[in-house]
Formats: sequence, C-alpha cells, structure tokens
Amino acid sequence: MEKMIHLTIDGVQVEVPQGTTVLEAARQAGIRIPTLCFLKGINEIGACRMCVVDSGARSLQAACVLPAADGMVVKTNTPEIKKYRRNILKLTLSTHERKCLSCIRSQNCELQRLCRELEVDDEDAYKGVKNEYTIDDLSPSIVRDNNKCVLCRRCVSVCAAVQNVGVIGPVNRGFKTAIESPWEMKLADMGCINCGQCIVNCPVGALYEKDDTKKVWDLLKDPTKHVVVQPAPAVRAALGEEFGLPMGTSVTGKMVTAMKRLGFDQVFDTDYGADLTIMEEANELVERITNGGVLPMMTSCSPGWIKYCETYHPDMLPNLSSCKSPHEMLGAMVKSYYAEKKGIDPKSIAVVSVMPCTAKKFEAARPELGHDGMADVDVVITTRELARMIKEAGIAFDRLPDSDFDPLMGESTGAAVIFGATGGVMEAALRTAYETITGETLENVNFEAVRGIEGIKEANINIGGKDVLVAVASGTGNATKLIERVKSGEKPYAFIEIMACPGGCVNGGGQPIVSAQAKMDIDPRVERAKALYNEDVDKPLRKSHENSEIKAIYADYLGKPGSHRSHELLHTTYQARSKYNK
Repeated sequence: MEKMIHLTIDGVQVEVPQGTTVLEAARQAGIRIPTLCFLKGINEIGACRMCVVDSGARSLQAACVLPAADGMVVKTNTPEIKKYRRNILKLTLSTHERKCLSCIRSQNCELQRLCRELEVDDEDAYKGVKNEYTIDDLSPSIVRDNNKCVLCRRCVSVCAAVQNVGVIGPVNRGFKTAIESPWEMKLADMGCINCGQCIVNCPVGALYEKDDTKKVWDLLKDPTKHVVVQPAPAVRAALGEEFGLPMGTSVTGKMVTAMKRLGFDQVFDTDYGADLTIMEEANELVERITNGGVLPMMTSCSPGWIKYCETYHPDMLPNLSSCKSPHEMLGAMVKSYYAEKKGIDPKSIAVVSVMPCTAKKFEAARPELGHDGMADVDVVITTRELARMIKEAGIAFDRLPDSDFDPLMGESTGAAVIFGATGGVMEAALRTAYETITGETLENVNFEAVRGIEGIKEANINIGGKDVLVAVASGTGNATKLIERVKSGEKPYAFIEIMACPGGCVNGGGQPIVSAQAKMDIDPRVERAKALYNEDVDKPLRKSHENSEIKAIYADYLGKPGSHRSHELLHTTYQARSKYNK
C-alpha cells in the first residue's frame, strides 16, 4: 500500500503519496507555483529557481526537486519569495532580446506571462552587457535564435532524453553559456531529425519553425498557378486551439471553409492519402509475410523517424516500408491522376500540405519524392502557420460554417483519420490486412491493444488462425529501444509502427504550443487523439479499402496495389546519412 504523507502549504493541509515533490503537492492543493525550466517528466532540474519556496530550511529551495516530507510547512508566496522571483526575471530579461511585439511567441510565451504576473516590465531589467548570436536558419524546418534563449535546457532534455538525438547542449560556462550544437555547427549540418520537439517544448521564442507562409501567399496570388491544399489528420484535432477552442475539439468543417476562403483552388484531404497509403502498405506487408520478405516491416509515414533511421540505424533501412507518406502520395496523385482528369498541366499545379510536423518541410525537399522533374509537394506549412494565415486574412474562425472537402480526393475512412495518433497507422493497416488475408469481414475494427500514449506497445493479433506479433513506438528514443529488441531476436515482430513524436502526430513539432504549466494538468496527446478516434467512430466507413474514391483511382488509374504505376508514383527509396551532414 502506498505510504501517504501530510504537509501544510500556504495554510492548506495536503495529503500526497511519499515521493511527491512540493511542486506536485501544491498543484494538487490548487496552489500554482510559477515555473520556467520545469517540464514534467523531462526536465526537472531546479535550474531557473522560479519555483523557490520557503520550507523552513536555511535558504529558499526549488519546489520542482524538493521532496514533500511529513509534517513539512511550506510557504510559496511570501514577500521575500516574490522579491526573489522578480529579481530572477530581471536578470533573465537583462540578457534576453526583448522584441516582444514581433516575436512569434508573443502572447504565448511563458517568460512574458511570468513578467505580467509578477509585474516585471522592460524597464525593470538590469542593464548590462548582452551576448549577441547569429540566428541559425539554415535548417529547412527549424530556426534557432539564441538571443532569446533563457538557458532553461528544456530543448536539450527533450532532444537527448526523449528523442535520443542530442544534437544540442550547453557550451561554455558562466555568462558565456549558450545552447549550441557541438563545435558550433548548424542544425542543418548535424544529425537533427527535424522533429521540432525542441520547438513545442521551448518556453520562449528561441526556437520556431521555418516560416513558409509567404511562399503560400505568393502561390495564391499567382494567376498561372492552380493551388491545391491538403491538411493532415492531426491538424483538425488541434487547429481550434489557436482560436480559443478547447483542446480536443475537432474543427474539420471549419478548417475546410477557412482554406477555401484563403483562396485555394482545391481542398483535398490528406486522410485520402492515408487510405491510399494503407492500400499500398497492407499489400506490401502481406507480400512480405507470404513471400519471405524482410521482416519486421516498419512504417514510413513519419519523416522524422525516417531520417532517424537513416542516420542512427541505417542497417534497418531494408525493414522500412517503401511507401511514401500520405501527403506525398496525395501530392503525386494530384500532379498525375487529378491533372489528367481535369486537363491541367501538372507543372502549373502547386501542392501545399498543412502538417502537424516540422520534419515534413525537410521531407518535401527530398529529391526521391517527386516525378517528371516535379516535387510531389511544393510547400509545407505547420498547423501554427495555417492559423497565422487565417488570422492575417481576418477570418473569424470560430464563426465559420462547416464545408466538405472537394471530390475526387476528399473522401476518407475512419482508418485514415486515426493516422494522427500513435498506433493509428498500425490499427488502420490491420483492418485492411485482416480482410485481405482472410477474405472475411472484420466485424470489430477497434484494435485497443495498440492505442494509448505508452512509448512502446505490442499486441498479438490473430489473423486467419495465425498469430501476428506487432509493435508500436512513439518518440525516437523508444524507437531505439524497440529496434534493440528486434536486433536481439527477442521478439519475432511482423509489423512495427514508429512515429518520431511522442504520442504521434497529434503532438507534432508543428502543433499549437501548450505551456509546461498547462501540461501538468492536461495531456495534449490524449485530448487531441480523442478527437481523431471520435471522428473514426462517426465515419460511415472505417476501413481504407472501402473508400469509393480509393476504389476509383485503382480502377481508373493505378490498376491495383503494388502495380508498376503504383511503385512509380507511390513508393520511394532511402539513404544512409552521416550524423554530421544533411
């Protein structure tokens, strides 16, 4: 039985399990202690000192690393503590580039919020020397601006401890300390996988996505361009947050309306591309299982995972599915099938993908992803960038009516929408693979064993009397753990789904940013995934092979999954990469 302890925080009697920190205990008592460097379960180092409290010790102590003790009496908001916190903010501001009006994180900046709460403004900052840094904007996905860095080390922790990449860390000492790559190399020259987890965990504007909204505006203004847009499954589960809607609100219909008002010529759905991916991927899996192909087969939808595999586990490249990711498949079909159907010169078509993922920007530029001298996708913008475009256009998002996607590549099934959550690709593939292998109707399409936010999940699925062992990992640190199981021969997996971001695309590097304080109470991975699973349940069709528009494209154009034309347009290759170049 768990041992409980009792303490008093600001006069409130609190009972918590032994091992609980004072910060957690206060939260349970409804007492908010300010934090800056703290990131639950990831960066709990007590470095910034914003969360100091008076526990009766000789000096103030950081609540995030202070274990609650039986009989402890804690004060969190005395005049001395408030003065201490104000001084910390003044010192932080003294070396911080305070261009708040134009900062991408203005009004969603944890430092700005703390200053507002503790009544510290620009004039209060201590005057002194500032370090000046060159902005690192050579990556296709991520911009680093150390002039705004507060040295909280949250980005360092998530990159190393969660993603197992570790391409940034503190260098130098004292006043000259900075977060850099080894030998002050640029991110573009390191083994960065472009996942953007550093961005969504940064409390300020020191890290942000490469902004490609101008490219999109320019395309929309160009009368010679036929501009097609497609949003990923996870975008609809998070976009509403940028407009004040509760986390986990699905805004599919409003999102489509907003895109049409922005001026896109066609609004297709990446969910359609996800259904197409399942057709090809399930066929590939069945072929590998029945014909003695390389197993386990690993999914290829996540570009952060693909680059991680290419860089850190190149010996596993034969295990990767050759399928392009859903938005790349749809882009290829837009510039071939759609262009032919509509009599449009494919070279005049521009495809814009709205993704929850910063790594998709890198992916779109890969020379392997295109045909006939054209890239499958021309521009990738994140969920955050789309929100900025909607706001810039003066569109009142929350008041928009719902619209439907355009036909030909707008229909999708429940299997497609769950691609945005960890385990979703696996579940979607199993729904189709089961019926392909057995020829029987799958009555219960819910594979609960592969759902949830656990870093690694596995399940034994009986398909036609044969047990098929599958596994799911999210976060590339967990991917490595799973790969080690494969290499050791510990588990004979047939199929593995891996997503680069913890929790899957719903928690991608391009999604709306949630503060560390908010994450202590609500998990974006869970709430956003609920929206996708609810859409799945509400869909009239829940298996990719039942999509009528998917059936049409195979009947009219592709022939069958795995056909010669399918391989030309929907499949790709990979390359081993060095850790110290692109």
